[in-house]
Amino acid sequence: MNRLSDMQLLVDAADLGSLSAAGRRNGLSPAAASACVQRIEAALGARLFERTTRQLRPTDEGRTYIGYCRIVIDTMQEAERAVRSGTDGVSGTLRISAPSDLGRNLLIDILDGFMGVHPDVRIVLTLSDSLSRFVPDDVDVAIRVGPLEDSHLIARHLANSWRVVCAAPAFIAAHGMPSRPEDLADLPALVLTTSAGPRNEWRLGETTVRVRRYHECSDSEVIRLWAIQGRGFAYRQLWAVTKDVREGRLELVHADEWFAPAPIHALYHPNTFQPARVRRFIDFLQAEMAERLPLGSHDRPVAL
Repeated sequence: MNRLSDMQLLVDAADLGSLSAAGRRNGLSPAAASACVQRIEAALGARLFERTTRQLRPTDEGRTYIGYCRIVIDTMQEAERAVRSGTDGVSGTLRISAPSDLGRNLLIDILDGFMGVHPDVRIVLTLSDSLSRFVPDDVDVAIRVGPLEDSHLIARHLANSWRVVCAAPAFIAAHGMPSRPEDLADLPALVLTTSAGPRNEWRLGETTVRVRRYHECSDSEVIRLWAIQGRGFAYRQLWAVTKDVREGRLELVHADEWFAPAPIHALYHPNTFQPARVRRFIDFLQAEMAERLPLGSHDRPVAL
């Protein structure tokens, strides 16, 4: 079991950012913990950590190796729990990242169902409006909306989503319903901004329009609230505004012609031994997404 103990020390050192703290957690002196890491590095022929007086940070090689260490440790713990309980139930920590809108409007209910079926799985959920295509090693499943870049990650298509233009009925009455996508260019708009800048290019059917008069915010929930308050046209995911449309707070603008498809994928690392909780969650997620985001005719969104 020495190899497993070594792996646990590396994982703790990466999580705590301190080799001394990781040593204490594993009952080792700072000197013994340092010697253990040096021995592992010598055996691998690679440096696993960058060490300074203030910080301990994994190298690229370290992140790769520690990522596999996490899988080995989680798999062993899961196997032990399954044997002790006499069942094939899953447990352990499941780390998920997703866009904020999707988390608030779809994922939270899906996770509620998953946790009901698998109560021993601990969920760590990270939501952000500025998620990059990069997936950290400590994330088990990353949910991304839109086209994917080439990467070493495995991507499973979950469902199709659609971006639509919407605004408050009173705002449309005051400013008029645009008849062409190009009309939006000079009308008041609301734009989500990310680390890559404001998303002011809107794909509307076969046309792409760059809006020029807009308020912007890094929080998608503020964009939704501004739209309800009548501050401008917003370009949102259909599932993020469905309730507002049904209850009359927002109105869709030419949704049948101006919708823009956006695939939803689950991304995960290409590990040979994927923990059962990851496999079960992705299967559960795909089934739930297919039910909640059904396709209409010609791959168009189902009418509200």
